[in-house]
Amino acid sequence: MAFEQGWNNYSDAEARKLLRKIDWRIIPFLWGYTALSAVDKIIISNAALYGMKNDTHLVGQEYSWVGSIFYFGYLISEFPSAWLLQKLPVAKFLACTGIGWSSITLLLATTNNAGGLMTLRFIMGMCEAPGLAACALITVMWYSKKEQPLRVALWSCTLASVYVGLISYAIGHAKTSIASWRLLFLVLGTVSLVFSIAMFVFMPDSPLKGKFLSDKEKYIAVHRIRDNDTGVEFKWYQVREAFLDWKTWTIFLFFICMNVPNGGLNTFSAQIVSSFGFSTLNTTLLGMPTGVIQALSSIGATIPSRYFKNTRCLCAAICCLIPLACSIIIRKVPKDGSNKGGLLAAYYCFYFFWGPYAVALSLPMANTSGHTKKVTVNAMVFLAYCLANIIAPQTFQSSQAPTYESGYNSILGFEIGAVSLMAAYALGVQIENRLRDRKQTGTEEITLGESLEDLTDWEKPRYRYVC
Repeated sequence: MAFEQGWNNYSDAEARKLLRKIDWRIIPFLWGYTALSAVDKIIISNAALYGMKNDTHLVGQEYSWVGSIFYFGYLISEFPSAWLLQKLPVAKFLACTGIGWSSITLLLATTNNAGGLMTLRFIMGMCEAPGLAACALITVMWYSKKEQPLRVALWSCTLASVYVGLISYAIGHAKTSIASWRLLFLVLGTVSLVFSIAMFVFMPDSPLKGKFLSDKEKYIAVHRIRDNDTGVEFKWYQVREAFLDWKTWTIFLFFICMNVPNGGLNTFSAQIVSSFGFSTLNTTLLGMPTGVIQALSSIGATIPSRYFKNTRCLCAAICCLIPLACSIIIRKVPKDGSNKGGLLAAYYCFYFFWGPYAVALSLPMANTSGHTKKVTVNAMVFLAYCLANIIAPQTFQSSQAPTYESGYNSILGFEIGAVSLMAAYALGVQIENRLRDRKQTGTEEITLGESLEDLTDWEKPRYRYVC
């Protein structure tokens, strides 16, 4: 039918116009989902600042466990949710998980002890487990390999700290009979719930189901991503291949290393800034620039790869060097009240740890062919994210407050590991491409037949990896 209608002869201008149309429909939903889910993860830091620890009688490392236990739920639900992504309409499934964790956020306002907090945080982790993997899968369904890094950067630069800071500051001034930390959960949970319901109604599950597209636009939308090699059928041999691929484990370890700062800073951000000598209300406002830094570093790290080939690993490694340096500076600067500005500047620069996220996430998306293998590798990436965020809060010992030496030392060590792993990944990919070049016979282009078949990158001699 497409050939009969002449749709296959669409112009570049039509493709660009369609891309903008897709951006305006898909990216706001992905960004909103990741922003609000990030808010619900990091809000416990401001809630603690507003009295949650005292009202729920948290002692010792219990607060750290409230942070960590979220990711135990995430861990348990990770692979079952990856299987569900194969069976259910992805956008509807994603929206339902949003309804789940936003409802849990509302219930957190009712807790009175550590057991209640930990139980709800555990269930919230189970609800959020499919989120990032689903967002990555949706990105692959709508965007070409070249377009993916920037789009991942756009929806992952959540600016959650700006939103949280403004709401927290406003609630800090509210005069109500409800404790400020409880009101914080009620307000943020309500906003998240309304958004998730709207997402369920208006977010399309695939290009072919996009009611906002004409029939010709649906054809163009599918045709322009024909080289993404996604496939649709679940195949166990591709799971095995994913576990045997060295790239899977290298990127898995990298995501553990780069996400340790994420887990520690998200759980203890307000306490860290407050320890510099700032008041409670000022601390909520001073946390806002961190989201801007995360966004700028994430988007900035994707720019070179749009113009220069094989610069993703280099950009990711450079971004990791900044928090590495900050972990040294923040330990050495005296915390006697005379260096507030210097400590705050070093703290802000910690958030360059988010810079590698989009470009590093685009590596398994671009370097993995076969739908089941791609989903398995994505699940491994988010398993690494989960493990890092379990580990990180435990490195910040309450007995070391406000200096948290072990927390800063762990960030230093893991960032060194992240830089080393990116270097190994880049070198390994280049070696593998050279070996494939030597064995190559005939055209270097992936054939139409290979593109349409659900084959892995190992099964495609013409497949080339990016770094």
